[in-house]
Amino acid sequence: MGRDLTALFDPRSVAVVGASDDPAKYGHAVAAQALRAPDRRPVHLVNRRGGTVLGRTAATSLTAVGEPVDLVVISVPGAGFEAAVDEALACGAKAVVAITAGFAEAGPAGLARQRAVAARVRAAGAVLVGPNCLGIADNTTELYLASDRFAPGGIALLSQSGNLALELQLRAEPHGLGFSRFVSLGNQADVTLVDLVEDCSRHEATSAIAVYAEDFGDGRAFAAAAAAAGKPVVLLTAGRGTASARSAQSHTGALTTSADVVAAACRDAGVELVRTPREMAVVLAGLAGLAGLAGPAGPAGPGAGVRTRGRRTGVFTDGGGHGAIAADAAEDAGLEVPELGGPTQDRLRTVLWEQSSVANPVDLAGMGEQRPLSYADTVGALLDADEVDAVLMTGYFGGYAASEGGLGGGPAGGSVLAEGETRAAKEIVAHLASAAGKPLVVQSMYPGSPSCRVLAEAGVPVFAATEDAARALAAMTGRPRPVDATGVAPLPRPAPPLSDPGYHGVRALLDAAGVPFPAAREITDEAGLLAAAAEFDGPYVLKALHLLHKSDAGGVALRLADRDALLAAYREMHARLGAPAYSVEAMADLTDGIELIVGVNQDPRFGPVALVGLGGVLTESLRDVAFALAPVPARRAEALLRSLRSAALLDGVRGRPAVDVAAAAAVVERITTVAAAHPEIAELEVNPLLVRPDGALALDARAVLR
Repeated sequence: MGRDLTALFDPRSVAVVGASDDPAKYGHAVAAQALRAPDRRPVHLVNRRGGTVLGRTAATSLTAVGEPVDLVVISVPGAGFEAAVDEALACGAKAVVAITAGFAEAGPAGLARQRAVAARVRAAGAVLVGPNCLGIADNTTELYLASDRFAPGGIALLSQSGNLALELQLRAEPHGLGFSRFVSLGNQADVTLVDLVEDCSRHEATSAIAVYAEDFGDGRAFAAAAAAAGKPVVLLTAGRGTASARSAQSHTGALTTSADVVAAACRDAGVELVRTPREMAVVLAGLAGLAGLAGPAGPAGPGAGVRTRGRRTGVFTDGGGHGAIAADAAEDAGLEVPELGGPTQDRLRTVLWEQSSVANPVDLAGMGEQRPLSYADTVGALLDADEVDAVLMTGYFGGYAASEGGLGGGPAGGSVLAEGETRAAKEIVAHLASAAGKPLVVQSMYPGSPSCRVLAEAGVPVFAATEDAARALAAMTGRPRPVDATGVAPLPRPAPPLSDPGYHGVRALLDAAGVPFPAAREITDEAGLLAAAAEFDGPYVLKALHLLHKSDAGGVALRLADRDALLAAYREMHARLGAPAYSVEAMADLTDGIELIVGVNQDPRFGPVALVGLGGVLTESLRDVAFALAPVPARRAEALLRSLRSAALLDGVRGRPAVDVAAAAAVVERITTVAAAHPEIAELEVNPLLVRPDGALALDARAVLR
């Protein structure tokens, strides 16, 4: 069930320690907000000087309040923070919201203080938000303990940035969006992002969870909580750059960036990942049309709660340019804009005139001015088509009514057209009511026009920018979830630590898990080399061991036909490299094979992260790779392989046969499961993994310990 946060969001009483009449102090802003609902619960203001604050008598201490207090907000100088927490716990507080800063963000000494305070709070059976936070609010329980107001609605906003939260509120307002809750995460000393996602997922008044986070804490737990939330989670994050890959010692580590890890976690968990506050507002506005995020005063929207998995989009326009731009934007957002089939085109021809285009994009070609209801007829025909999952309408719609409403659009004297356009908007809404949850998004040159307001008030997202409309529609149609539908795979139980991180030790570890390798023997001299060659037939491979990148150093010799060639290669290589040991291996049949790479990198936030892609010596140059949280089940591994840019090679090209992708996927599952069970391995890699028509074979492996 997760942690009980009732005292945090619906306390029986509240006290603000550090309440002040000084507008420059945060204790003033929080106290003023807390007093917005004085009849909901007792609100006590505490100031060590006593007197009055905001016209109310202030207690000189929590003890002086004379009665237990459920939730205490602490906004005092750092030197007095611990004493304030101890007094709150002694007075029976079950929740503490710590505004005071100067802890983990200030260095090791501050971190030690923070940990000690959090331990005392947990030992008392209480919960702590912060420190270094900006407060909380819950519109559903009239709890106002942040410096700013948040319009009521269905979005729970969990943010590490106060200013970004305010910007999101400003961007959400034009779409009629509001908030059920706001929590400033602060340093997450006790109550974490994961705790809050789990609690908001159980909160009936919350329809979507919006997160801005730089520090996920346990990123894998966040992904698992988001996957289990049962409602949309939208994430905006920072720090998705390449810095984490700078010290990597393998191809896998060098290719894995923070951005890759976060994107993989979001895909596996079904989280909508956005890049800017504007995009977050756009996505939430799109979801509002499905899940009723507009709040008590807003509409539930057509198809409330439904996110269709189909991404086949009918683009409908009243101008060729708008249609072409919208089609491109839709495809950039991951939607499909297929040519419509004959029956659908025939149906459209019955409601449009001869010069209209009906292929997709569908273009009225001027018919809107002759018959405004053609907008509604066309939308209805597209929504009725089995081959269309969603509709994006773009262009001038709204301009006729905008002229009549004095908004500067449309032809002069367009009252007849304005009335017709408004009727068309109402007809479009009627069509949506029977559209089986198929979403409609509108881009208009005049999004504030009366006819567009008719659509918006019925729950249809309306945008001024084409790219915003396409992004919103992509969110409404939903991201394809992993094929095995398990969300975030649980980590296996830790295995005994790897004792031999050398080449043959890693091979033995993977071989025990069922990863196939060619026959191989480790040797240190010519006698051992000849003994190894007698155990299996050539051709042979010779590898110099204990080199990080053997091929780059000239430490690999292939296709050595017999023992004499093997011995000659050994003498030359040993004279040049002087490696302490070598590996003699059977040469694999490379005919009709494709070289892949499979690796796992331990991320400090999300744990083991898997990489699959085109392998061999050109891995880092080609960078054709895909990521997922490890372990990776075989079905998901196959989906990842088929998502590569070079995936067509797997099915055979130019007369080459298809390779055994299922066998490769099974090996991926075994490798990633081993890595996930060995947290002491920072980087584990098989490169290349040879995949042929008759199976898969690992040709090289390496591990880097933490």
